[in-house]
Amino acid sequence: MFSNEDAVPRGPSERSVYQQAIGGGFAVLPPSLRRYFGAIPRGCEGVGRGVYEHAGYVGPRFLRPLMRLFAGRGVLFPDAATSVPFTVVNTPESDGSLSACRDFMFPGGRQRMVDAMTAGPDGLIVDRLGHRGGLEVRLRPQVRADGLRLRSVALALHVGPIRIPLPSVARVTVDERVDSDDPSRQEVDVRVRVRGLGEVFRYRGRFVYRIRSVGGNPVGGVVPPA
Repeated sequence: MFSNEDAVPRGPSERSVYQQAIGGGFAVLPPSLRRYFGAIPRGCEGVGRGVYEHAGYVGPRFLRPLMRLFAGRGVLFPDAATSVPFTVVNTPESDGSLSACRDFMFPGGRQRMVDAMTAGPDGLIVDRLGHRGGLEVRLRPQVRADGLRLRSVALALHVGPIRIPLPSVARVTVDERVDSDDPSRQEVDVRVRVRGLGEVFRYRGRFVYRIRSVGGNPVGGVVPPA
């Protein structure tokens, strides 16, 4: 089976966004999570496929119009269901950032979330959400015994070249760990909480992650996703 670790160049500038933020703690992660959070070789992309036990909006009804607005921008959405098939595609960009596209296949149609991550200051990860990267979430990674947790520490809005810091009225947590029932899979649990309202958005499930070549590029050892 192919692993990023077999093909990642060793230069410090070619470490993944996560490796730059986590530092020495990266080596502590289980192999499957090092594959997911590690650098993706040139000419490749990372693809995960699985099923969310639950995915979507869980907040009050009066916020649904805002969720519909977010959905048009590729950030959040008002749909919610159980047993939702999904695909995530991680693509390394030439500027060192990592782009991600997540497709949620609801009974009524697909919903898509997009974002781009870069390594920020003080060991933070800067995540720009949406098709235009208008919403910024700064995340602090923490290596745990069972995986990796990302917790938001700051929010900002981008309007053209202007960055506008926002009050911390919302908090995002992301937990990634190895599936205890099947080590070839991993678990993800993402939650968005709003001050005074509690949890408003969540997706939780299991998936298998593989590295594949892009557009049929001949990259030795790369196998298609399961």
